[in-house]
Amino acid sequence: MSKTVVLNENITFGGNNPFVLVAGPCVIENEQLIMETAEQLKEITTKLNIPFVFKASFDKANRSSIHSFRGPGLEEGLEVLKKVKERFNVPVTSDIHEPNQVEKAAEVLDILQIPAFLCRQTDLLVAAGKTGKIVNVKKGQFLAPWDMKNVVTKLQESGNENILLTERGSTFGYNNLVVDMRSLITMRELGAPVVFDATHSVQIPGGNGTSTGGKREFVPYLSRAAAAVGIDSIFMETHPNPDEAKSDGPNMVKLSELEEVLKPIQEIDRLIKNY
Repeated sequence: MSKTVVLNENITFGGNNPFVLVAGPCVIENEQLIMETAEQLKEITTKLNIPFVFKASFDKANRSSIHSFRGPGLEEGLEVLKKVKERFNVPVTSDIHEPNQVEKAAEVLDILQIPAFLCRQTDLLVAAGKTGKIVNVKKGQFLAPWDMKNVVTKLQESGNENILLTERGSTFGYNNLVVDMRSLITMRELGAPVVFDATHSVQIPGGNGTSTGGKREFVPYLSRAAAAVGIDSIFMETHPNPDEAKSDGPNMVKLSELEEVLKPIQEIDRLIKNY
């Protein structure tokens, strides 16, 4: 059983609690899309009784091409996420990329997310840790799961024990990722609840030349496998029309299909935790 991290009276990561869904579009494309998606996600998760955190990035700083859409930026993006938080009464999270973003982001975000490529950036981790907010660190595609011990230590020595660790696949040759389900167990043994990032794990990094490809058809299967191993949260990006999304479309789940994707994951999660 993993350590618990409490977000609010309704959402606790870890222990024997039901998995928490962290979901939303990859990037904030516009306010209308974000509001419509958040509303549907709230309806789905309320119906299924799944704890829910809304996610969308205000900036995608590690796009394949310099011409790729990045998002509205820090200030405008945080305003949109603040509206989601207030209108739908749900916690929100987003990526942070630089220490100078942390203070403003922490005023709105309930969870500060550290992108995989930046998981070893000491200044960023320390700045995030000092806020006292929950910090979710995605394991780098280039790291062994046990190497995340040093990440945990950096946050702890910044005075923060509110740590989540995310598995999002490991580099497997060129333009490919593979998920070693053993890493979920290994990272949990480091003393933090573990998140499985189902949609980034099916990416084909740089596979489309100037953009990242993906195989969204494998998302349900990997999610079920992770739930069977035992996880504390599922991270799943979703979009009303992934094929027209401005970022990570090939690996995002279509919003209209999300409920049916979640149902078996929820059943497996209940079975494992009851057992």
